[in-house]
Amino acid sequence: MAYVISDDCIKCGTCIDECPSEAISEGDTKYQINPDACVDCGTCADACPSEAIHPGE
Repeated sequence: MAYVISDDCIKCGTCIDECPSEAISEGDTKYQINPDACVDCGTCADACPSEAIHPGE
């Protein structure tokens, strides 16, 4: 299951640099994770300073 980014995202860009599958892109108000490209590794969640990234449901 792909990870998701909540509204707690502060758009710092840390997650983009950490994502090995380049599944994260910048959205209008927060970053977004492409569920088709996400490999469910959790690297982005570990790197997120605002704890805005969680496993999807």
